[in-house]
Amino acid sequence: MRTVAVLPVKTFGRAKQRLTGAFSNRPALAAAMVADVLETLTSIDAIDHVIVVTAERDAADIARSAGARVVHDPVEAGQSAAALLGIAEAAAERVLLVPGDCPSLDAGEVRTLLAHTEPVVIVPDRHGTGTNALLLTPPDVMAPAFGEGSFARHGALARAAGCEPRVVTIPSLGLDVDTPEDLAALRRAPGIGPRTRALLEQAAVA
Repeated sequence: MRTVAVLPVKTFGRAKQRLTGAFSNRPALAAAMVADVLETLTSIDAIDHVIVVTAERDAADIARSAGARVVHDPVEAGQSAAALLGIAEAAAERVLLVPGDCPSLDAGEVRTLLAHTEPVVIVPDRHGTGTNALLLTPPDVMAPAFGEGSFARHGALARAAGCEPRVVTIPSLGLDVDTPEDLAALRRAPGIGPRTRALLEQAAVA
């Protein structure tokens, strides 16, 4: 089964605004996290290709360096709209929608996730209210609807499409970084990607 991972990436200057005051160089942090996530995704044999959807030139360069395909996001209408752009270009039997801000992403855990064959697999965030990944088979089984409260929303959308969603907890995918509290949790997490780890260590001694 051909599987394509789709990674929506917001313009780095607009990213992580809730971290203002908690981390001085938000664009650099966003770039480091994306690079670490891409390194993990492109190392997984079960993923045939990775698509990065972005309007950010630096993110596009990072993606191409990692061997990923770039789809331009001219409007930046949000994560769901960007995910749909990637799905349209995927040409795959299934897609894995993942965020670019889970820099502790573990390849083994992603392989475990990809072993599931249900039409809709939902990975909740660590709070249990948001969605940090969707595995859709086929890619158009339902439209993604990320954002606040998306875990319940995705469950309802799956059922409306005629299938019972499978919920899978993936610790390294559950921890995304949007708030100072998330950043503190990341600092305590194992397996942080090397670029993000280096940036956090540099900030700690600055």
